[in-house]
Amino acid sequence: MIITLKDGSKKEYDHAVSVLDIASDISEGLARMACAGEVDGHTVDLRTVVDSDCELSILTFNDEGGKAAFRHTASHIMAQAIKRLYPDAKLAIGPSVSDGFYYDIDRETPLTAEDLEKIEAEMKKIVKESLPIERFELPREEAIAFMKEKEEPYKVELIEDLPEDAVISFYKQGEFTDLCAGPHLMTTKPVKAFKLTSLAGAYWRGSEKNKMLTRIYGTAFTKKADLEEYLARIEEAKKRDHRKLGRELGLFMMRDEGPGFPFFLPKGMVLKNTLLDYWREIHTKAGYVEISTPIMLSRHLWETSGHWDHYKENMYTTVIDEQDFAIKPMNCPGGILAYQSEPRSYRDLPLRMGELGLVHRHEKSGQLHGLMRVRCFTQDDAHIFMTPDQIRDEIKGVASLIDQVYSLFGFKYHVELSTRPEDSMGSDEDWEMATEALRGALDDLGLDYVVNEGDGAFYGPKIDFHLEDSIGRTWQCGTIQLDFQLPLRFELEYIGADGEKHRPIMIHRVAFGSIERFIGILIEHFAGAFPTWLSPVQVRVLAISDKYMDYGKKVLAQLQEAGIRADMDTRAEKIGYKIREARLEKIPYMVVVGAKEEEEGLVSVRSRFLGDEGQKDLGEFITSVKEEIKSREIREVKAEEQK
Repeated sequence: MIITLKDGSKKEYDHAVSVLDIASDISEGLARMACAGEVDGHTVDLRTVVDSDCELSILTFNDEGGKAAFRHTASHIMAQAIKRLYPDAKLAIGPSVSDGFYYDIDRETPLTAEDLEKIEAEMKKIVKESLPIERFELPREEAIAFMKEKEEPYKVELIEDLPEDAVISFYKQGEFTDLCAGPHLMTTKPVKAFKLTSLAGAYWRGSEKNKMLTRIYGTAFTKKADLEEYLARIEEAKKRDHRKLGRELGLFMMRDEGPGFPFFLPKGMVLKNTLLDYWREIHTKAGYVEISTPIMLSRHLWETSGHWDHYKENMYTTVIDEQDFAIKPMNCPGGILAYQSEPRSYRDLPLRMGELGLVHRHEKSGQLHGLMRVRCFTQDDAHIFMTPDQIRDEIKGVASLIDQVYSLFGFKYHVELSTRPEDSMGSDEDWEMATEALRGALDDLGLDYVVNEGDGAFYGPKIDFHLEDSIGRTWQCGTIQLDFQLPLRFELEYIGADGEKHRPIMIHRVAFGSIERFIGILIEHFAGAFPTWLSPVQVRVLAISDKYMDYGKKVLAQLQEAGIRADMDTRAEKIGYKIREARLEKIPYMVVVGAKEEEEGLVSVRSRFLGDEGQKDLGEFITSVKEEIKSREIREVKAEEQK
């Protein structure tokens, strides 16, 4: 048999051989680092025996599949430690996730944060025991009996949901056996750098109707240094938590009276409106027109669009005059009605219609998270209607605009092309044409991208932009979705150059995505220290004593007259205290006024960027700040000013 490796080279064997043996055959170093294998696109154990021609990749911790196998093994080690310490605990599920692993536990006395240290200590013993990990299979009925004997009701329920003829796999390490599809490492020995990070409540199978379990989160790495770097990043993330900073900086609040519905406070509205002003500016330059569509529309519209059938569980509905209505979860059907408001010619296309539309989506209470996951948000939508020959140029134009936005804030990003999901509508031919149009535009732009199979919208494939923030986390914000379906369902038309009726093609796209979520990301990215152009307060005036308050008010008036967002601290506090307060509020500039400043018409400037900048002419200071605001410059914050 012939094994084709990732680099295109081939290995030939005259007998069946395990993935680990093939790794050893390539190099002993690779075999030591190997966590799993990928055979013809499927992730498998290193213990998997290959007995026919195939394509094979050896996965290390640097590969997503290898990382998942490593961390999945860590979750089993944690579960084994829990069963040793608390034999009455019942195990639910314990997968690897993007940055670690978790296990859901049911125990009459719930586990607490104080238990984590004991569990970690027991995990270290299991790793030191270097237990071989073995895989075995049982028929469904035997598997059910096996888990009933172990008194693991959640495992029994999982098996009972599988088909009658299913063969069930288990993994055993020492005295511990778990129901699992794998893959896993060969032994517990490599999992030396790990940390249990937090606990949370989690409903069994994600349903609020089921019992609440305790979810224990952890992470694992191959090297202690990588673990320490990750934990330092987590600590930094806690300091940057937008919920904490949003409260401290007076930007927004959440209340029990409106779970998932954010309240923007005055400073938060300044921030939000500044972003929206920027959005309008760049969209006007890019040839967009702005529209606004109703927040609530009839059931008939949502049936035509397909949302009633494909998205109803996420929609808020009501009845008016004995007719069903839905609060819009998306802006596109309203945009389509705006397109239909008058006859269209090929000369009108492409028609780029932007909308800052307020949408509502029902999210489960357990998934709500500050501004990152809400039930009500403003989406910076645009819908572009075009002819087939305009598709590539329009996609490239949108991609360039999104690049402009992300570059302004200093975000790096990567791109994913998402293809047809199982729950979709339309013909294979339309989907193929749409997917190839997106692929072709990305190729024209020379953008690197990965294909995300089956993750498109129900009406068409999409391009997603995943931005990376200042501490390395990624967020999916921008998206471009190509849609052949809605123009067909709504019977959209334009008159072509031939005088005949034609069907336009539609692009759905966002740059910020959810404005609320983007603000949350910006708060954490900048740790609340926004660039001057975006800061709710750009300059604070501080008088050394009440004696110089009048001069301070004159300085304030000149700053405000120049269009700079400025305020003044008039409290009867010492100047040192006022400076510390302004620093905590992360205000870019402070101007301090006293006797000398009043005499010479100057201001003493202190900034987040250079610290004490000395005395400056007020007019010159205003000019420099206005220029910084106009250019939307991002200046580096001085280390001691970050504290």
